Amino acid sequence: MSKPLIVIFTAIGLDAAGIGLIFPILPRLLQEVTHAENIAPYIGIMTALYALMQFIFAPVLGALSDNLGRRPVLLISLAGAAINYLVMAFAPELWMLLLGRAIAGLTSANVSVAMAYITDISAEDTRARRFGLFNATFGIGFIIGPVLGGLLGDQWLRLPFIAAAVLNACNMLLAYFVLPESRTPAREKIDLAALNPLRPLGWVLSMKGLLPVILVFFILSATGEAYGTCWALWGFDTFRWNGLWVGLSLGAFGVCQTVVQALLPGPAAKRLGERGAVVVGIACACLALLAMAFASQGWVVFAIMPVFALGGIGTPAFQALASRQVDPARQGQLQGVLTSAVSLASIIGPLAFSTFYLAVQKAWPGAIWLSVVVVYVIAVPLVLLGTRAARPAQAATA
Repeated sequence: MSKPLIVIFTAIGLDAAGIGLIFPILPRLLQEVTHAENIAPYIGIMTALYALMQFIFAPVLGALSDNLGRRPVLLISLAGAAINYLVMAFAPELWMLLLGRAIAGLTSANVSVAMAYITDISAEDTRARRFGLFNATFGIGFIIGPVLGGLLGDQWLRLPFIAAAVLNACNMLLAYFVLPESRTPAREKIDLAALNPLRPLGWVLSMKGLLPVILVFFILSATGEAYGTCWALWGFDTFRWNGLWVGLSLGAFGVCQTVVQALLPGPAAKRLGERGAVVVGIACACLALLAMAFASQGWVVFAIMPVFALGGIGTPAFQALASRQVDPARQGQLQGVLTSAVSLASIIGPLAFSTFYLAVQKAWPGAIWLSVVVVYVIAVPLVLLGTRAARPAQAATA
């Protein structure tokens, strides 16, 4: 593997690790800073702020990398990530934590720049394999991040942030000395209208048949936000887990999810059909969530992880179904809309689920997972409606 690819993949792994790193220790950190009894709303706000900054700045960084070059944008984002972790390591006030998380969201938007860099330096016949490595690297980082965060956080609450700052600083130096520019900068005037993150959603209004599909993507993405927002709180409230056990549980889920995503979506869609794979995936997720809602022993969570991870087999199948809703000339627009829907869900989901968790925290923390089941159930009719709408188009094409 070339040195530029090693630097890029390292940066992506650190981004993913940074996302997962904060989950096991965020509740204790916020409690230390705010001295509040119920910190669920603060977790929701911090998670939503991170996603909001990603949503706003991903197109901005992408456009800047086209105009100024990939290398300077990546270097700036890596430096920003290191600064963010240092801010969070020593922040004595809530506003400083919020500032640090906002910087983290902004710098993590460099994923779009990293993907553009890979495209620049890869021949067409190698891009699929390299993007597969890209996704695998992100998955590995997200497995390592929570475990490392929990382990270091149990030694000292701020230690994970210092470790992340050092790693990002080293990666920045590596990029500075090793990473060449991948393309000639355009040096053209940036189209400000193209930077509007809501722009792709306007297309949905002109394609009414797409609305159920977009809503399903929004719902599936929003349910995923419940785990990052409430998992650590629920683990402590229900099982008295410390940071290490929260990290281990998230890491175990990451391992199961990676295996499932690597091996099962294709065979599941072939055997069950794409629509069947979506419904079976939702059913597996609901079964696991019901077990979690009523669990009183921590081992139950680890026992149902494989079933929980099977909930992910439906998303790739639904992506395939969604791609059939439009002709090939509009696939880029469709992917832009789906990305916007996922980003909006990452903003709204944490706020909604943290609010609900605050309401049920003292009486029954596990009720948060029943709320996710309810959201999944709402998605099923939309799945059936959206895929039924696709059939006439396929028949007409045939």
